[in-house]
Amino acid sequence: MHRTTTLSAALGVAASLALAVSTTATPAAARKPAPAPWTTVATGLDNPRLLSWSGQSLYVAEAGRGGDGACVPNPEDPEAQTCLGRTGAVTKVTLAHRGRAQQKRVLSGLPSLATPPGNEASGPADVLVRGNRWWVTVGLGGDTATRASLGRDGARLGTLVTGTFAKKHRGQRGWFGARSWIAADLAAYEARNDPDGNGEDSNPTGLAPVRGGLAVTDSGGNSALLVDGRSRVSTVATFPTRMVPPPPFLPPGQDVPMESVPTSAVQGPDGAWYVSELTGFPFPPGESTVWRIPKRGGTPTAYATGLTNVTDLAWHRGKLYVVQLVDVGLLNADPAAGVPQGSLRRVERDGSTTVVAEGLPAPYGVALKERSAYVTTCSVCAGGGSVVKVGLR
Repeated sequence: MHRTTTLSAALGVAASLALAVSTTATPAAARKPAPAPWTTVATGLDNPRLLSWSGQSLYVAEAGRGGDGACVPNPEDPEAQTCLGRTGAVTKVTLAHRGRAQQKRVLSGLPSLATPPGNEASGPADVLVRGNRWWVTVGLGGDTATRASLGRDGARLGTLVTGTFAKKHRGQRGWFGARSWIAADLAAYEARNDPDGNGEDSNPTGLAPVRGGLAVTDSGGNSALLVDGRSRVSTVATFPTRMVPPPPFLPPGQDVPMESVPTSAVQGPDGAWYVSELTGFPFPPGESTVWRIPKRGGTPTAYATGLTNVTDLAWHRGKLYVVQLVDVGLLNADPAAGVPQGSLRRVERDGSTTVVAEGLPAPYGVALKERSAYVTTCSVCAGGGSVVKVGLR
């Protein structure tokens, strides 16, 4: 098992930082912040993660806030439990004339696992919409035995779910998920195949259309998968465990293993897949990589290095943009400083990066359109998440 080195652990660290801030901050320490270089287009989201465009609307995956259903031990804290609820959702954000935005939850009732008060959630991680058809990856952060112990309501954890929208009733505007089914059981695929050879652990995250079907990253299985039009799953690549220096609180002198933890995959203008990497424990700054997988498959090679805790990436007009969840590294974030801050960056041709926007509170996903980037923020916050619009120069 390698559960404690996956994306679930990283989000747990960030969530604990956010929770510590909410309980330790004092009014005397508060200062009026400078105007942010972005505008907010959606608010009140539950642990918002990845997002994508369909027409003129953004669709945002919300991991939810857990609930009062069946519980399992928290893999990051054996004395705590994560409990199940049907609080996972998808919110549609429509940008109207003059930049005004309207938001509405168009899917709800998806499974979510979290510890109270809901800031540490596994659930809907990414969403893709084409016409009235939708697909959602649902995280797990564990194995199929853990999922089975959660009963019927947890059956869609660790899967790719799909469905169709339908009108609620005649004369009423808006859509909702009227029919849905499991398109691919990614946790079961991980259990049967264990592509990285590190033991069973599945946490589906990124989702994107590619040649031949849909690309999915399994952050628990350290793999990039293809789900074809017949819902068949195959492994495109796995990502290596590397040895890195230990964090300061461990004895010095002996390197520790660090897993890759891929978070998102997109097809680039050259037809290759590009995969972002968070890294597992100890989440060292500057050790995240954007990997390139040749369009006909093969061994991943490093496309961009020197990044930190990358959760998403997107190509736009021939340029690659990445999101860093925590710029200083997850274990270096100071709870007294507030929700950990990350950034949106552009990868230049020489492999260096340019900061597009920094000081973003726990950003996670990015979707680009025209001359703007739309980024989910406070991605570890139940009810406090948002989508912000950042201008691109």
